[in-house]
Amino acid sequence: MSHVKQHEVSILDYEKTGHQTIFVQFSGMDAITGKNFAGEVKFVGSMPYGDLIHPKRTFLSTECREHVQAWLIDKYCSGAFN
Repeated sequence: MSHVKQHEVSILDYEKTGHQTIFVQFSGMDAITGKNFAGEVKFVGSMPYGDLIHPKRTFLSTECREHVQAWLIDKYCSGAFN
């Protein structure tokens, strides 16, 4: 039986600002590349924006980028940043 690595993501900090904006700092590990990462996104409404989850600006694997983006949206929708 082999151990399958999974992408890891952790929230480091977040800050609410005006106009329904939240900045979220996070870190993790890309299971495809084996590299650690850290970054920040800005939520405007319920959508996250940032280079680390941007398809053309990120150095993360496609699978990890999609995982991180979905994970952040899930955290937002579950009230983790309230």
